Amino acid sequence: MNLYAIVLILIVLTLLGVSLGRLGKVKTKADYLVAGRSLPAFVLVFTLLSSWIGSGSLLGGAENAYKHGFAALWQGGGGWAGLLLIYFIAPRARKFAQFTIPDLLEARYNQAARVLGVVAILFTYTAITSYQFVGGGDILHLIFPTVITADLGKYIIAVFVIVFTAIAGMASVAYMDVAIGLLATFTLIVALPILVHHAGGWPGIHAALPATHFQLFGELSPIQCVELFLPTCLLLLGNQSMYQKFFSAKSEKDASRAVVGWIVGTVLLETIIVAIAVAGSVLFPSGEVHQRPREILAYTGLHAFNGSVPLQLLGALLVGAIFAKIISTANNWLFSPATNLVNDIYIRYVAPQASNKKILAISRLMVVLLGLWALYQSMHIDSVLKKALYAYTIYAAALTPVILAAFFWKRATAAAAVASIATGTFITIFWDTPFIHHNVPAILSDRDAIFPALIASLLCLVAVSLVTTPPTAKQLQPFSEA
Repeated sequence: MNLYAIVLILIVLTLLGVSLGRLGKVKTKADYLVAGRSLPAFVLVFTLLSSWIGSGSLLGGAENAYKHGFAALWQGGGGWAGLLLIYFIAPRARKFAQFTIPDLLEARYNQAARVLGVVAILFTYTAITSYQFVGGGDILHLIFPTVITADLGKYIIAVFVIVFTAIAGMASVAYMDVAIGLLATFTLIVALPILVHHAGGWPGIHAALPATHFQLFGELSPIQCVELFLPTCLLLLGNQSMYQKFFSAKSEKDASRAVVGWIVGTVLLETIIVAIAVAGSVLFPSGEVHQRPREILAYTGLHAFNGSVPLQLLGALLVGAIFAKIISTANNWLFSPATNLVNDIYIRYVAPQASNKKILAISRLMVVLLGLWALYQSMHIDSVLKKALYAYTIYAAALTPVILAAFFWKRATAAAAVASIATGTFITIFWDTPFIHHNVPAILSDRDAIFPALIASLLCLVAVSLVTTPPTAKQLQPFSEA
């Protein structure tokens, strides 16, 4: 058995041990959905990092960096801008202390906003989970090329993620993220200078690549960079998985402290990921990885650390860290919509008096069903980057405007929120269909959906708010005090 397989097995066993260790502590709905509101800042930092940096960065962002160089940081930069604003939102969210974003939507707006919010979240989060399965399957195929195909790898990862996510809920996810976050941070920081040295140092990398790889926009147009920046920024600002972590915090102070660590960790790790992909494009400019550039980080871990045993071990740890980060992200993004179906549909409309035991059973069933839906979507993915931007745009256009308005604009009304969510969701989902391409001018239809979907959503939010009855003092009270 090779070193890479041994490292992967040890990681899987460690994650399983952490997950099973939390199982006995899950007895109530709050324990399962928000970890009993007990997470300290240290745990929050790593679970926020692990839920955010997954296949979107490790595959989609790395693929972009392999092709276009440091201009790929526009995608990560959107998240950094969002994080600066989140510092002021985190304590408000923890003080509000609900379970899900649709809880917030109903409290501030109405039941229709809650239900439409669930729909938008299901489309977004299962899409994001689906390309985590693709990433994990790619890694298994790279390590076991004669035994596991990429498609078989997707099935294996899907089963693995579904089981882990169902076991112990938020507590399981959060504490697994601590181990994963520490492993990934260490290996990425240590691996970068070694890879840069192998590629001839930064002078050698500059000489080997086009000058555009080191320019602000690179080969991308300014509008293409904004199309990378904006969906990421707006997804982060309204991200339900993030709000659930804040709802899970031990206190408002822990939520604020966690954001500071999250900002530092995200800027550091996403910059390193892009730099490793750029160095990898010099080391491996052709061959298999040139055809599938989303695999550049794992491919580099497999082929760039030959020689001494410590180097081989670092390569194995790098591949293992990428694998673990993908698993962690899949856990987070699969768990979150399952809580919506349970908390926002089942408990709210089907069985309000359900016992904790029944709620836990239904929660685990929802994880399985949504995991299977995500697996189905993973079979139809050509580009992880494209799928990521599609998922980000649904959320950015449909939910982020009304979530931010709930905290910061007292004039926003229920009717406007419903119109905004419905419009943003509809335009994003149907933007790439023949109907749009045949009925919308090419100057618009040839672009990504983010601008039309976001502009239409904002227009609905503002215009309908101004012509409908303002919210009551009772609706505003939890948010004005937050």
